[in-house]
Amino acid sequence: MHEIPLVDLARQYQSIKHEIDTVIQGVLEKGIFVLGENVQKFEEEFSRYCGVRYGIGVNSATDALTIALKAVGVKEGDEVLVPVNSFIATANVVVFCGATPVFVDVEPDTLNMDPEKAVKAITKKTKAMIPVHLHGHPANMDPLLEAAEDHDLAVIEDVAQAINALYKGKKVGSLGDIGCFSFYPSKNLGAYGDGGLTITNNDELAEKIRLLRNYGRIEKEYKQTYVHRLIGYN
Repeated sequence: MHEIPLVDLARQYQSIKHEIDTVIQGVLEKGIFVLGENVQKFEEEFSRYCGVRYGIGVNSATDALTIALKAVGVKEGDEVLVPVNSFIATANVVVFCGATPVFVDVEPDTLNMDPEKAVKAITKKTKAMIPVHLHGHPANMDPLLEAAEDHDLAVIEDVAQAINALYKGKKVGSLGDIGCFSFYPSKNLGAYGDGGLTITNNDELAEKIRLLRNYGRIEKEYKQTYVHRLIGYN
């Protein structure tokens, strides 16, 4: 019996080999391997595609979620609502921030976070929620956004498995405070290696995410001095 793999990355590569090799060769020749103009161009194109003002690239969707939580101020002692049905990283990132993941049951039709159960799970310690748009199915965002506004919660969308999905005509990831995407090789839009990106319309959050993604530094300051505005990641 001939086995056909669900994801065949080697075969996919062969179909676009010349284009990929040419781009990689260009990066190698320029010698800029962290951030740089190619990343900036992708950030700008992706944010336009999603209909938002800012796109900020990071190492992975896990980093995107962690940095997003840090950017909205999640800290030790806080609680963050997460769905019971998601990849483990959705809960892990809450723990990374010293907070507690509070698991919320899902709706039977979408298998995404149930808004009614989310409201019941909110306490005085709740700081944020992470609706996950799983397997291309958008979460029921209107009631979740309403609950977040009523209780002053940040909304971090996990879009790792739903790039290009629409909720009432809008790209998922653009509805909450921050959207987090994955470019893991087997995802809907995979990279050759790991990769992630955050999107937002908020000026302050965009600046903070840019600082957090690379040791608290702004790119334009690299050639001037080692100025670290906050404790960041890499």
